[in-house]
Amino acid sequence: MEKVLMKGNEALAEAAIRAGCKCFFGYPITPQTELSEYLAKQMPKRGGVFLQAESEVAAINMVLGGAATGTRVMTSSSSPGISLKSEGISYIAGSDVPCRIVNVERGGPGLGSIQPSQQDYWQATKGLGHGDFRLIILAPNSVQEVVNLTSRAFDLGEKYRMPVMLLSDGLLGQMMEPVEFPEAVSEPADQSAWAATGTKMAREHHIINSLYIEANDLEEQVVKRYEKYAKIEESESDAELYLCDDAEIVITAFGATSRIVKSAVNKARAEGIKVGMFRPITLWPFPKKQLLDACKNAKNVLSVEMNMGQMVEDVKLALDCKLPVSFFGRTGGIIPTPNEVLAEIKKLNGGAQ
Repeated sequence: MEKVLMKGNEALAEAAIRAGCKCFFGYPITPQTELSEYLAKQMPKRGGVFLQAESEVAAINMVLGGAATGTRVMTSSSSPGISLKSEGISYIAGSDVPCRIVNVERGGPGLGSIQPSQQDYWQATKGLGHGDFRLIILAPNSVQEVVNLTSRAFDLGEKYRMPVMLLSDGLLGQMMEPVEFPEAVSEPADQSAWAATGTKMAREHHIINSLYIEANDLEEQVVKRYEKYAKIEESESDAELYLCDDAEIVITAFGATSRIVKSAVNKARAEGIKVGMFRPITLWPFPKKQLLDACKNAKNVLSVEMNMGQMVEDVKLALDCKLPVSFFGRTGGIIPTPNEVLAEIKKLNGGAQ
């Protein structure tokens, strides 16, 4: 298959169309605006609907309405915009409908900066809206993986009837790389068993709802949802392990930062240091079993992130606090360098080599 050179945001948009996305509702914000621009041009030409809403709040509620019909629906934003969408995302989770949410992260809090960041890890995995609910969170580390995970996001959302977030960042969104696209999906999964598409007097009504007046009814729904989440944790967690078989130091990193870490690992290996990298591809469910396997010979673990250490707690919990876990990161939109990470590896290895 022929490769084409594309910017990450535009490749994501093209992949969404090929994955059967028929409706996009969004609002422009840097550094994800190219995604919306691409869809604004392409969706009307290819049988889809593009609508720029009057606000992020309006956009996410349009997503709820579109998703309730069983249509493949997507929205995208950047960090402050996702914050505004959080209530609507909670409604979507409470209504048990699938949709796809893209966050091209930037620095925060507040308006912060428009530079690349990974400061939304907590927001995505722990605090995206009120109530007991989860999202599946996918974290690509290349433009090609942005494309690959796009189809997977739609499929997982429909399989489990829940929102799925692709957590990108300003680095992945703005960089250009050669990519291959899969064949376009001709017919997404049939959602007629639950979707609100009009009965035509041929079946019972399908009710899309997140309001339960009786406490027992709501508890029953939440418990069922968590039974589903347990199945997702068992079967959908995913990670990349790089040179971990004999690693005495394991570096954990997700998204674009993992590319920097891989370079540092290669440099350290060239100097005889036994170090490997563990990269979670699903941030939720967090791949605990894979991390334990990666750390089977480890004496130290280092988490490298573009934030102040938001994934560190999940790493410690997955390891049951049996190994020392340290942290190195840059924040505010500053990208760590391979040499900075290498220096941290050498510290854990007993000093300069």
